[in-house]
Amino acid sequence: MLEKVKFTMGSDPTRKVSRLFGVLDEEKGLDLRGTFVINPEGVLMNSEVNFFNLGRNVVELLRKIKANIHLAENPAEACPAQWTQEGDKTLKPSAKMVGKVSEAMK
Repeated sequence: MLEKVKFTMGSDPTRKVSRLFGVLDEEKGLDLRGTFVINPEGVLMNSEVNFFNLGRNVVELLRKIKANIHLAENPAEACPAQWTQEGDKTLKPSAKMVGKVSEAMK
């Protein structure tokens, strides 16, 4: 199955990356389950760290990646939690929006 992966994968035998992202439990010698989305410019766009025994949701990860792509092209918009794909409703952030996101989504 891994032979079909079309993106670069890496390992961290020295645990340098785990320490950099703060996911290494030095005492246990284990990494927490960290997911980090970094854009092509090297900017951290999303991070999620789960405990050792809590899995990650690939559907949510893909939603976040799509949203970050959309927002890179439309920086004046915001993708609410219900946003899943291009064409879904976005918001225009402002001070007037504070506490009223659910109303704006109707």
